[in-house]
Parts: sequence; structure tokens; C-alpha cells
Amino acid sequence: MSGQQDGFALGVDLGTSNTVAVLRRPDGTTRPVLVDGQPILPSGVYVDAGGHLHVGRDAHRLALADPAGYEPSPKRRVDEETVELRGRAYRPAELLAATLRAVGDAAVAAVGHLPPAVVTHPAAWTPDRRRVLHDAVELAGWPAAAEHTLAGPIAPGTRLLREPVAAARYYTQVLRRPVPVGGVVAVFDFGGGTLDVAVLRNEGADPWGDSGFQLVATGGLADLGGLDLDAALLGRLGELVRPTHGRQWARLTEPATTADRRDRQQLWDHVRGAKEMLSRAMVAPVAVPGVEAAVPLTRADFERLAAPLLARAVAETRTVTAAAGLRPEQLAGLFLVGGSTRVPLVARLLHAELGIAPTLLEQPELPVAEGALTDLPLPRRAGRPAAPVPPAPVPPQAAPPPAAPAQGTPTNEGAATVPGAAERDTTVAHATPAPTRQDPAGGYAAPGGPHGTLVADPPGYTPAGHRQPAGYPAVGVPPGSPVGPGGQGPWSGAPAGPTRGGGRRGRWLAAGAGLVVVAVAAATLLWVFRDRHPALDFHTPVVVGTVAVGDERPGAMFTATVGERSYLAWSLPDDRLTVRAVDAATGRKVWERQTGASAERWAGIRALPDGVVVLADASGSSTTRPLAVLDGDSGEQRWTVDIAGDDEIFLGAGTLVRLDRAGNKLVGLRLDDGRERWTQDNPRTEYGDTRTVVVPVATGEALDGAAHPDGSPSAPWSGGADRLVQVGADRSVRVLAIETGKILRSRGNVADLDDPVAARDDRLYVAEGDRGLRLLSYDLGSLGTPDVLYEADARDSRAKTLVTCGKHRACLLEVPGAGADGTRVVAVTEGEGSRHWPAPQAARLVPLGEHLLAERTLPRDAVTVFAPDGKPVLRERDGVAVRLDAGNLLLFDKEPSAYEDDRVLAGFAVDGKPVEMGQVKQIRSESCSWNTEMLVCGADKEFRLYRFAG
Repeated sequence: MSGQQDGFALGVDLGTSNTVAVLRRPDGTTRPVLVDGQPILPSGVYVDAGGHLHVGRDAHRLALADPAGYEPSPKRRVDEETVELRGRAYRPAELLAATLRAVGDAAVAAVGHLPPAVVTHPAAWTPDRRRVLHDAVELAGWPAAAEHTLAGPIAPGTRLLREPVAAARYYTQVLRRPVPVGGVVAVFDFGGGTLDVAVLRNEGADPWGDSGFQLVATGGLADLGGLDLDAALLGRLGELVRPTHGRQWARLTEPATTADRRDRQQLWDHVRGAKEMLSRAMVAPVAVPGVEAAVPLTRADFERLAAPLLARAVAETRTVTAAAGLRPEQLAGLFLVGGSTRVPLVARLLHAELGIAPTLLEQPELPVAEGALTDLPLPRRAGRPAAPVPPAPVPPQAAPPPAAPAQGTPTNEGAATVPGAAERDTTVAHATPAPTRQDPAGGYAAPGGPHGTLVADPPGYTPAGHRQPAGYPAVGVPPGSPVGPGGQGPWSGAPAGPTRGGGRRGRWLAAGAGLVVVAVAAATLLWVFRDRHPALDFHTPVVVGTVAVGDERPGAMFTATVGERSYLAWSLPDDRLTVRAVDAATGRKVWERQTGASAERWAGIRALPDGVVVLADASGSSTTRPLAVLDGDSGEQRWTVDIAGDDEIFLGAGTLVRLDRAGNKLVGLRLDDGRERWTQDNPRTEYGDTRTVVVPVATGEALDGAAHPDGSPSAPWSGGADRLVQVGADRSVRVLAIETGKILRSRGNVADLDDPVAARDDRLYVAEGDRGLRLLSYDLGSLGTPDVLYEADARDSRAKTLVTCGKHRACLLEVPGAGADGTRVVAVTEGEGSRHWPAPQAARLVPLGEHLLAERTLPRDAVTVFAPDGKPVLRERDGVAVRLDAGNLLLFDKEPSAYEDDRVLAGFAVDGKPVEMGQVKQIRSESCSWNTEMLVCGADKEFRLYRFAG
């Protein structure tokens, strides 16, 4: 077994019905281990006549001919002394070792050696059961097992980890779902044979640096799993087949020959396939051996049969949560793992009965195995140069024009917080002014996750920094009528010299000219200091249009709104997506198209300046998924490309940039035809590490507009955003042009991959933490020596999130070592110093002009809005909020959901009080998009367009 320093690691979820293993490479990428070409290995073991042990699909196939030598679930026999197969006695450890040995052989075949490994086990396993797993690890030829305790660091060897701990770490460390220290989560593990439920508390890091999820309560049902759902569906099939084909059905249910047993197994496989299909379609045909015509099963049949079984699962979850001394709404998250959670009814019942929206992945078999890898973190490169590394040479280029002094606005993200009095720090480092570069193309990261909605500002929106167009007269001055000295002009007709009465007339003319000058000055001041984002006229939402999508309820619905156009998308039973463009004000159809590509699960749609991007979801980081671009005028598909599950995309005005993680490069694709414009390889360490983080350089105009729930701009290309910042594993930073891929500036020794980074206009902010928390500001035009804007007093403080919150202004959440209750906002304006104020349990920050939206999730979802000086102008409002523009928010009473339920809405302007707008009923709030007047949402079998302002 090689040492951990090479970065390889193996995570193994040894399940009751199936086993899954995930391999991590030194660059941080993860891939399922393929055994016999498949990522999921059945856990059954077969003993042949010679005493040889076969595992996985081979065992399954051999058992069809001779079931006497087959044990389908060795994990269920862990309490027994021996298991008799074909007249021979085997210890349970021997059977488990056979599966581990097959996984180890596949890992060796993939990377040439057996990497350090973590094997998971149920939370409720006693020391005697874990001893069986210890023995199995050694019998498989792996290094001896070592367990994690609080008595000291883990000894070298194969690590053992509780399954719910691995799942919780996956959701918090891999998916970055926020669970603050002290927060509590539930893991619902619904596999093929059993249900396990656990409640865990995040205790922070232990003294040896391991993240500490501690079990608070556990439970489960040993007699409930996916196989029980299969059996219920098989019973319904028997009700349909037995009356007309009784002899054939008896042969399948009571097999007497090898052929009968083979047909029975085939029938079970067909029923399982139908169950999976009914997760996506309303009807699934089942081929019954010996019966000529396929027998249709409906989703209604399945859900009727499954409901009472799943009701037991929901009741057990409520019981375990109560045993932890909690109500369901106090949970910071409900995480679903295990293949049986794919059944949509599972998440729907949990949400409906417990009132908390569960989190589920497309491939729920993987989180435990991949989460186990967090027990073997990638080694962090030790040391860093003592002095700053000078910037890499860049070819000479013309200096850009100086930045206009127009007021800007902040970047995005989201937060939670509790208001408090602001304090002012007196120490400040002054930054050097730098030019602002603006080109016609722009970009911002397209948000991932389930939302996929983009909204731009409505027609008539006036961007920050707008100037009077050339060729138009100034306010108060007649066209072509200049005023000369003394008030005389070409219309005067009086001689130049003094005449009788000329003094009085001159004084009147002078007074008139003065009034004109004053009027022009006043108009200019009013223009410069006008309220660019006045309070909206909020009112009760009114349905102005509906769009029906058919007789069946779509499994997924998405929307995106830009200007006067809304895009609506919904999934079809054949796994394709229908996209319809409509008039945003009425719902009138402009065009409708179905995608050529299909996918089991769709991630969403993204609006473009003149089209829409359609993006599928992926079951794993290396699994490919289609991305297609449709034309905004006709709906015709311009182009399509397959990208990996962990690839990211960034949208510019004319270019889509793909972060190709497998290829270790950035690729610029033309939005009009998909052709490759440019490629740039990722920075690389001396050890070949090419991991990277990419951050768009935002503009004030984009950040003044509508935003997604995470705070990212709905129209990221606004304001000429045209650059990306790329952070390399070698701590380098470089600035790239979105349209050309040209490296505009680069510098070494700037940031680690896990350091929060934010960029806007001419500034790059880095919150570094390896020598105590410091906030640094770099001039993007030169990437010269940074200014230190803030330095935390406590060495154990860390930055949780960092956003730009105004022109030359950055805001971060500082979390002390004592825990999230001491979280505070630190706001720094270059040249003016810093302010800070308390924000206990804050989870995210979203800029709102120079105001700041802070969000928290514990003990409940709530939002607070802070003025620039830290004074709360909206205090502890329950629910969540989204930005409409830099001065207005739309408030929801609960977090977004993929299922239909009621939502109470309110509007809020930063200079006013919340306007209660009433309730919208039975919408899929996760599908909604918005601008400053309209809210567009999916419902059961239709889309609804609501007008809530104006």
C-alpha cells in the first residue's frame, strides 16, 4: 500500500445489496472504480464446487443455475459465527473479504497499486461487528484497519468510518453545503435491503484536524429497502397476470427447474427496471417470461403500493430526529443517500411530512464512498516563498483609459446573520488607483445546482454610471443657443458697448444666464446623485398568463427571463426537454422546440443575450452530460457539446468558457456556432497538480441587476464583463480575456485553492488564511504588490465567504475558532478603513448596492439587511430573499423547493419597510425566475406568470 503523500485514495461503501468504490487521484478528481466494467458491484458471494469464491455479477449469474452456493447479502450475516454454503462453513469476514479483494484488484488495475483506503460501516455497528470488518480487511490483503476516536490521531492502516459521517462530509465538504459548527443534519440512507437514519452534529475539527460530525441519534428499519418496493410491485404484476396466465405465473413464483429459476430472476430484473422507469415516466411495460404481451404498470399503481412502506420510513426519520431532541425544522439539512432514494415519492413524502426539503443527487449510491475520501485529505503543499514573487512578464500593451468616477456596486453571494452595532477600525492600508478596462464582451460563472434560471433587467433600466449621450442638449439649455459672457448671446441685437438702459438690461441678462447655469448645475447634480434603484411599487401578485404543458406532471421544470422574453422548459417521459419562448408580460407563445439530446435528469437552463443554454445533470464527476445552445429568435439548436459532470461553464457576451477538468484546460466556445475560439492549459505544480478555481470579474452593472438565490448575477455579461481570474494549484493567479483567452496578467504566490477570492472591475480581493486571516487587494491591471486591507486579531479566525460590496469595497464573514456563534461581517472600503459587526451563524452574503444581505440557516432560515455602516434595516426576517436590483428584494417565507407548495411573498426596498404581498399557491419555487416586475414559476402541469410590481 503506497503512502498517502502521492495523493491517491480509495473510498469503499460496503453495502448490504451493492458495494461502491470511488478512487481519488492526486489532482483531486474522483472516479468510480469499475469492477467488471460497472461502477456498482452487487455484494453477493457465490461458492463453486471447488470452494472458489465469486463476487458481484459473476456470483449472481452462477446462482441462477445453482442457488445453494449463493449468499446475496453477506453483511446481513455479520452476527453469525459461520455461513454454510454448499456444505461448507465460511466466516462472514471471509465473504466480505472476497468483495473487498475484488475492489482492491480493480483499483490496482487502474493506478498500479493499492491506495490508502477508507471502508465505511453502519453507524449502529457494535465493536463485535466492526471486528468482523477488521478481519475482512486483513483477509483481503489490505493493511490492518484503524478506527477514528477522540483518544488520538488515527493509526496508519485502512481506515474505518461510519456511513452517515461519510455522507455528511460529502454534502458539506464536497458539495459545499453550509452546516455551521453546532448545526445538526440528518442522513437518510435507503438502500436495497435496509433503511438507516442518523442525526449528526457538526462539532468542528478535533485536535488532530479531522472534521467532527458526531452521532446524536441513530435508527432504521432492517426489513425495509428497495427490494421490498420491488416485491410490492411484483405483487401487483401478479394480480394482473395470474387470472389469464396462472400456470406461467406459478412457474415463476415457485420455480422447479434451473430454467424456471433463471426466468424468475429475469422477472425480478424486469420489475426492478420498471420501478426505475416509473421514476421518470407514468407507465412502464414489463416483459413476463412465458407471456407474449408486455404488461403495463403505472406510476399510480407503484405509488399506491409504495406509500404505506415509505410512510414507515418517514415515521422512523421523525422518531430518530425526536430522539436527538430536535424538531425536523431545526435540521440544517436532510441528506438522501442509497439507490432507493431515486424513487421520487421518497423525497416528496419526506418533504410533505417533515416540512424540510431533502437534498438528493442523481447518483445517490456514490456520496458515502466519495465522502469517505475526506478522511484522507489531499496533502497540502507545505511552505510558501517568504517574499512576493514578481509578476510574470507580459508583452507591452497600450495603457487602458482611466476609470470613470461613476458609482459602482458589489458582487454576489449569500449569507445569514444577526444584526449588531457596527464598530470602526482605525487602521487602513491605501490602495493605488488603477485603470478600469472595459470591452464589449463579458462573463460570469453560470450557477450550478437545481435552479438554472437567469433574469435580466426590464426595458428602460438605467445602468449605474450612465452618461448623457453625445449630440443631445444639456438640461435647461436650448439647442444651438450658447450663452456668452455677461449673458449676451447672438439673439441679443444690442451693441457691444454700453448704451442707454444697457446696464439694467445687462444685469437682467446676467441674472438669466446665472439662472441657466444654476439650472444646469442642479440638473447635473440630480443626475449624478439620483436614486438609480428607487423603491418598487410592490402589490399583490396577479396572474397575467398561464402556459399548460400537457396532461402529465413533468418531473422537472425550469424558467429563465430576460427583458420581455421568458424561456420555459419541462422534461418529457422520453428524457428530452421541451423549451418554449413566451412573451414575459402575457405568456404568448413565440416558439417551442424539443431538445435533440436526452438525459435522465436536467440541471436547468441559462438565458443568453440572444438565446438560451440547456444543460443536463450528471450522475458523477466524470459522467458526460449534454449542453445545447438554442437560438433566441427561432428556437433552433445552434450547437451541442458533451461536458463532464464536474466541468463548469462561464458566460460572456459572445463566448462560453468551459472549465474542462478532465482535459486540465479552459476552452472558449463561440456562442453562435460552438466552434472553439481558444484553449489555455491550467497552471501546473512541479508534481503535476492541475486543480484550479476560476472566478469571473464582475461589473457594477451586472451586480446592480437581478440575481439568483446564491447572489450570482442573472445577466453576468452586463456592463462589458470580459475577464476571468484563474487560481492554480501552484498558488498562481492569472487574468484571462473571455473572448480571446489571452493571459492579460499573471503573478505567482497569490492564493491557495481554498482561499476565498472575489473580483470586480479593477480589483482582485483575496482572503488568505495560512498565516492568520488577512484581506489583500490587488490591482487587476498590474497584479503588483498587494495592499493589506484587513488583518484579524485572532490567529484562528477564518473567512467563510468573500464578496465585493461596492466600488473598491469588499465584505467577508469572519468566523472565529470558537465557532459560528461569533461570526461577524467585516466590510472594508479602500482608503477609508474597515467596519465590523456581529452576524452570529451567518452562512452567506449577497451584495445589495452598498447594503448587504446576510442569510443564515440555523436555527431557521432568516435574512437581515445591513446598511453600509452596519446598521440593520431589515432584522431577522424569516425565510429567504433574492435580489431584484441594487435597491430591492423579493422575500419568500421558505427556502426554494422542487415540489409544489404555497409561498408567502413580500417586497422590500432598502429605504423602506417590507410590503406584504400575500400568497402564491402550489408553485415549484425552485423553478422560479424574476425581474423587477414579473415572477415566472412552474406549478403542477403549467407555468404561471405573476406581476408583483409596477
